[in-house]
Amino acid sequence: MFFLGIDIGKNTHVASLLDEKAKIIFKAYSFANTLDAAEALLVKLEPYKDSLEIGMEATGHYWLSLYSFLAEHKFIVHVLNPIQTDGWRKGIEIRKRKTDVIDSVLIADLIRYGDFLETSLADEDILSLRNLSRFRVYLVNSVSDLKRKAIAVLDQIFPEYASVFSNVFGQTSKELLKSLSLPSDYENLSATKIEAVLSNITQKKKASKTISTLSDKASRSFGISFCKDSFAFQLKLIIEQICFIEEQIASVELEIEQLMSKLGTNIKTIPGVGSVIGAVILCEIGDIERFDNPSKLVAYAGLDASVSQSGEYEASSSKLSKRGSPYLRKALYMAAQRAEFCDPVFHAYYEKKRNEGKHHLVATNAVARKLCHTIYAILKKDIPYEVQ
Repeated sequence: MFFLGIDIGKNTHVASLLDEKAKIIFKAYSFANTLDAAEALLVKLEPYKDSLEIGMEATGHYWLSLYSFLAEHKFIVHVLNPIQTDGWRKGIEIRKRKTDVIDSVLIADLIRYGDFLETSLADEDILSLRNLSRFRVYLVNSVSDLKRKAIAVLDQIFPEYASVFSNVFGQTSKELLKSLSLPSDYENLSATKIEAVLSNITQKKKASKTISTLSDKASRSFGISFCKDSFAFQLKLIIEQICFIEEQIASVELEIEQLMSKLGTNIKTIPGVGSVIGAVILCEIGDIERFDNPSKLVAYAGLDASVSQSGEYEASSSKLSKRGSPYLRKALYMAAQRAEFCDPVFHAYYEKKRNEGKHHLVATNAVARKLCHTIYAILKKDIPYEVQ
């Protein structure tokens, strides 16, 4: 057997080849991230192709093109988490050295040794789910950032506005803010103007009362009296961006729903797990066969406790290790928050932890760990969840 380690770079990759006895066949073979260079690599690997395994790190997005190329040519390719190769480097080297050549040899040696865990890349559908799920997270975070900016502007030009709404970013409020963001906008409102504003609002009667209330507050507003027009213009554009991105989020969620239906998974039978959370769990876990037991899945999610011990000292309390996938950890925590109140088994477990004196967050983390065990069993046995 031969083992090829590839250190991934943005423009250039470096490859080293070892045999099964760790003898270096070649090292520091540098090739560009282009089709011509990849085809040249095929020629170099031709003598070893029938007994070759390849390893590379999941470095940003730069590995995807090369991985796709090698997979199309039927090579066995292992995609590793950089945390593992970093741990391997620390375990075998005294000096802290990191170069492209050293890393490519280390990756090849790690593949040769065989004690590694691949990233969550199972097939094209799972990779598509991961891309969509992570893009959705980006969009949601963008909306959150825009909402913070909108509140900051609104607090300056019309600080009394938010007190009228339970949700400043509800449908009625957003439509009002597009046209009526300044206190002065509510002065001498004509029937035509009100009708135009209400045209895109569903609950028109309630919105009319809201406009009346805002008019009263506008007459005594303590908003700023300078640069008002620039702030109002800024707020209008922010609200339009929020509306646009929210439409994109809905489109992404529809795509995720369709992919989930295509996969036909039982993940959605688990309490607290819908299409969006289920997609994150599936794509971040990948092939469940990568995990020998549920405890390894718990560790991969970073929900296991970190250990702090030195000599006779041992910490009296421990924190989550927070290793592994932060996307998976967040999805499990969100699912746990729902499951602990909508499912009798998880609710009983949550109450048990609370009765032991655990804080709500600690109890929810415990539910998330229990959820990991359930997910492991559901995916491993390919059966739906049933309340025991």
